[in-house]
Amino acid sequence: MISAEVRQEVFSRLRAAESEHHVKVLLAIESGSRAWGFASPNSDYDARFIYVHPPEWYLSVGLEEKRDVIEYPIVDDMDINGWDLRKALRLFAKSNPGFVEWVQSPILYERAGLFHEKALALLPQVYSVENGIYHYRSMAKTNYRGYLQTDHVPLKKYFYVLRPLLSVRWLEHYQTPAPIEFHRLLEFVEKEEGLRSAINDLLELKRVSPELGLSPQIAPIQKFIENELARLEQITPMRNDRADVESLLSDLFRSVLKETWS
Repeated sequence: MISAEVRQEVFSRLRAAESEHHVKVLLAIESGSRAWGFASPNSDYDARFIYVHPPEWYLSVGLEEKRDVIEYPIVDDMDINGWDLRKALRLFAKSNPGFVEWVQSPILYERAGLFHEKALALLPQVYSVENGIYHYRSMAKTNYRGYLQTDHVPLKKYFYVLRPLLSVRWLEHYQTPAPIEFHRLLEFVEKEEGLRSAINDLLELKRVSPELGLSPQIAPIQKFIENELARLEQITPMRNDRADVESLLSDLFRSVLKETWS
């Protein structure tokens, strides 16, 4: 849950960003562990937003050299930054996991106009399941190799391998973008002996512990991860048919500009 005080602080910082940069915020959400559903008591707030400039800002021969992000230092455990609309939509065209997770976040700070609704409606047409599988497989492999191959492991890193692995299972099964809420992905471990209870125990520990340190490997989780990574090395994701992505997203870009600044 996000407290009223935190929501008010995010609201104030978004208004300051709009004033400082002469932009309009279209969507603001919480990302990271709080949105995934396995935050610790002392987890940062990862507020992310998508904004749009006035039309004339985009009508420039130097557009590609202009800065298309707004970033602020972390203050009071709050990490807040945003992407320009054009940047966001160009990443959307590539099925960028950051953008896809932002628009699906269950924690919404604010939204303006129809951008969020239209982006979600386009998600099934724009998203590449193939790209998603490659991304999540690589994320799981990187975190496993970096943290989970010793006798004692940082327990929180299990979530950074389990979530992408279960996201791949979702993509394979449903052929749609995986949800970012971790609990929704757990349907894929119901038949794994001892795995669900081990994950539930680790979830509860993380939710009440300021920091999970090094501990011996958790056998059911370790076994699942290693078996799943081996399985994924043997697959080649199938391409899914996608619509004329550039045309769809250009239409969305123009409609948002018109709606916001007319």
